[in-house]
Amino acid sequence: MSRLSFRQLLFAAFILTTGILTATSVQALLTLEHLARLGRETAAQAITLTEQSQRLSERTLAMERSARQFLVLDDRVFRERYAAARAEATAALQVLNRATPEFAPQLADEWMVQAQAAWEVLQAGKRRKRDGHAVVYRAFARMTQINDSLARENKTEIGSRNDALLAELERQRRVLGVLVGGAVLLAAVLASCFGFLLSRPLRRIETAIGRLGEKRYDQPIVVGGPADTRRLGQQLDWLRQRLADLDADKERFLRHISHELKTPLAALREGVALLEDEVAGKLSDGQREIAGILQQNTASLQNQIEDLLRYNTAAFDAQHLAHSKVDLLVLLQDVVAGQRLQWLARRLTVEVQGVSLIVQADRDKLATVLANLLSNAVRFSPEGGSVRFGLSCEGGRVRIDCIDEGTGVAPEDVARIFEPFYQGVRQAAGARNGNGIGLSIVREYIAAHDGSVTLLPRQAGAHFRIELPL
Repeated sequence: MSRLSFRQLLFAAFILTTGILTATSVQALLTLEHLARLGRETAAQAITLTEQSQRLSERTLAMERSARQFLVLDDRVFRERYAAARAEATAALQVLNRATPEFAPQLADEWMVQAQAAWEVLQAGKRRKRDGHAVVYRAFARMTQINDSLARENKTEIGSRNDALLAELERQRRVLGVLVGGAVLLAAVLASCFGFLLSRPLRRIETAIGRLGEKRYDQPIVVGGPADTRRLGQQLDWLRQRLADLDADKERFLRHISHELKTPLAALREGVALLEDEVAGKLSDGQREIAGILQQNTASLQNQIEDLLRYNTAAFDAQHLAHSKVDLLVLLQDVVAGQRLQWLARRLTVEVQGVSLIVQADRDKLATVLANLLSNAVRFSPEGGSVRFGLSCEGGRVRIDCIDEGTGVAPEDVARIFEPFYQGVRQAAGARNGNGIGLSIVREYIAAHDGSVTLLPRQAGAHFRIELPL
């Protein structure tokens, strides 16, 4: 099956399911045709029995009338009529005899004996004929009783055949019900099996793409199933290797470029320091101003290089987590205590609300996340303000809320607030501009824990929410 393509498997599933339903439909049509034929045959037999029974009664009555007329008028025409009616009645009796062989032969034989007795009277001499009225009367009285018995037996036979037809209809209905139910169940099982066979590779592909998006290149991508999904898995694994190589190249490039920049930058800073110390001679006011500008910009350049290295290190560390049981409430209290001097210096109030929640996570990286959120809130909060952390659990996920009373985030900055090195329009009053990597590191570390960090709308201040799986 692994040699078949995705399209071929879909076509095979469609053909098998359609074939099962078609076979069931054909069987249902054949059953209906069989029942219709039985119905037609039963109806035709009922009509035949009714007609022949009625014909027998009519011909018997005609025989009796002809016999009595012959005995009174002694006209051979009436005897011939008797013979003709007897022949027709005998034919009807034979039909009834064949239709109901289990009870008709005895009655038919007796009917024939009585008809023959009446016929013998009609063929006798005149004296016998004068004495034959009683014989004819008794014969036809008995023949009438036999006709009535045959009529009742015919009705019983018709009823039995109708009951048999209804029983067959009910049996075929149950058989069709079982066939249809079995066909639907089998089609559902086949569809489920093919759906499982086809969906499992798709789930693996989806998982593999998710890992690629999270920059988790350590696990090889293996996708089974049809031939084309296996080829797609091979291409995804090739892409994984290429992305891993690109990340490694990027890291090497950043390390090399940082190292290459540090050496001339250090020489430049040393030269500027010598100029400011007037080692090469006394500086004029203009020269001193230029030296100050150089000193400020070289320091800024060095900070940016260090920020670049720090973010690159954080992005690399996010791929290597050391999971352990972490009490978030205790961790948050430790982080708040660790920055106590910073928020006390701005006369801030930092509150931690919530209950103890245990998660499987990397303690150091979560500590970095919480520390970055707190330092960001302290930096943007006005003096005398407050910062509030909240811990809660909902829907199997842990929520960490960080709310401050600062300047908030401008609407145009919301979409890019977590991008590395991005600095928003609104900056903290009187504070040095940040490096723009704190929130980026938060996003990297939280994404590595299969969590999410979002900025929620708020009229005053900023509200960051972290969600982690339990």
